[in-house]
Amino acid sequence: MGAPKDLKYTKTHEWVRVDGDVATIGLSDHAQGELGDITYLELPDVGSAISADKALGVVESVKAASDIYSPIDGEVIERNETAVGSPELVNQSPYGDAWLIKVKIKDAAQLAKLMGSDEYDTFSENAAH
Repeated sequence: MGAPKDLKYTKTHEWVRVDGDVATIGLSDHAQGELGDITYLELPDVGSAISADKALGVVESVKAASDIYSPIDGEVIERNETAVGSPELVNQSPYGDAWLIKVKIKDAAQLAKLMGSDEYDTFSENAAH
């Protein structure tokens, strides 16, 4: 599956959808594929501050536990309780129903350092080899 064109991506396989001053953050299809069956999500509470390149939560699968990294600085304004309660959604719908958190963007300039879909697809293919 190619990365959706309307999103931005990190080298740690998170995606960002920007809508005004709100960023929705999730895990890429590549990430869920590498992790295998996801069994647990730990996400920050609403009102939490997150910082670019710092862990914002944890994803656990049958294979491994991994930190989820924040692509930007901001404040959590919503978290996906459905995904927390049914973490397998990340495997089923990584770009749809299984978004993780919504964040009020603190510094929109940080978005410029994220990868576009074509760059991310190339990065992911190379990371897999």
